[in-house]
Amino acid sequence: MAVEKAQLIHVCFCELSLQENLIGALLAIFGHLVVSIALNLQKYCHIRLAGSKDPRAYFKTKTWWLGLFLMLLGELGVFASYAFAPLSLIVPLSAVSVIASAIIGIIFIKEKWKPKDFLRRYILSFVGCGLAIVGTYLLVTFGPNSHEKMTGDNIIRHLVSWPFLLYMLVEIILFCLLLYFYKERNANNIVVILLLVALLGSMTVVTVKAVAGMLVLSIQGNLQLDYPIFYVMFVCMVATAIYQAAFLGQASQMYDSSLIASVGYILSTTVAITAGAVFYLDFLGQDVLHVCMFALGCLIAFLGVFLITRNRKKAIPFEPYISMDAMPGMQNMHDKGMTVQPDLKASFSYGALENNDNISEIYAPATLPVMQEEHGSRNASGVPYRVLEHTKKE
Repeated sequence: MAVEKAQLIHVCFCELSLQENLIGALLAIFGHLVVSIALNLQKYCHIRLAGSKDPRAYFKTKTWWLGLFLMLLGELGVFASYAFAPLSLIVPLSAVSVIASAIIGIIFIKEKWKPKDFLRRYILSFVGCGLAIVGTYLLVTFGPNSHEKMTGDNIIRHLVSWPFLLYMLVEIILFCLLLYFYKERNANNIVVILLLVALLGSMTVVTVKAVAGMLVLSIQGNLQLDYPIFYVMFVCMVATAIYQAAFLGQASQMYDSSLIASVGYILSTTVAITAGAVFYLDFLGQDVLHVCMFALGCLIAFLGVFLITRNRKKAIPFEPYISMDAMPGMQNMHDKGMTVQPDLKASFSYGALENNDNISEIYAPATLPVMQEEHGSRNASGVPYRVLEHTKKE
């Protein structure tokens, strides 16, 4: 009788865990979808008002305010999802925003495409969306079922556990090394910058889950706001989010947004899942099959996001002058053979007012031999014209 009662309790607990997992996953999917729609609405509003004399004209449009409201609603949904489902399940679902952005971008295309051209142009996006959806399904189906009440006592117990302390030591050392190479050695590689973002992001999601869980328990009647650990987690959440946004802003100034989206998603998801597995013990008690299928879902989602962002059209910076490098048939400094015209990235831009004093002398105009013709009779003493020559500086 006792065994049957224990089995019944275990079944009820599993059903409740799956229910909470589903609620958390649906909240995360809804939040990322709404945020993607909001960002595209605001981008559409900015594009429409690009030629306006008032730089803040978008404040007067209903579209921009609708986008802001949807963004807040979506972020609230993502925030609430951490209170119901394990961290390792919620973090990879940010692939939904990439899928939604790709689909919205295709729907709002202005040009008219023939079926063959349309398929050729967006074949990678279709394949990437399909893979990302399959990966998301595997993540939700085989995600960890570990559930624990986010009370102040439980969070303190996890915070002082030796696995997390060891993890924090390794993460702090790695973060300091990366920051040293980035600031002192000018290591501006995208992996270095986005690893800094990922390490900060792992702490952000850990603190977000703690804050969200304690808030939900407080709303349900089990007050947790009198624990000092709540405010410690809240301050860490805000601080890491601010520095994370700062590093992302620096990366966006040096690299293409599609590359940042794909590499950032892969690194941030991997580090965040590791942090969740160490701090909240997400995979404790999970069988090998579920862990392997969850890892397979992550890999498929990674590949899908990479293909979607790979197919995005790269933004071409605006050039207010005609560049001779863009002329058809004109060689540049990267072409094989004789150097004829420097590349666009050099300081030779036709019509641009730029200082070329520091350019190497190999780009100085060569002196061509000039054959002086004789005009008139041989006894003519005057030269009919004057020859101007460029001399190369020694």
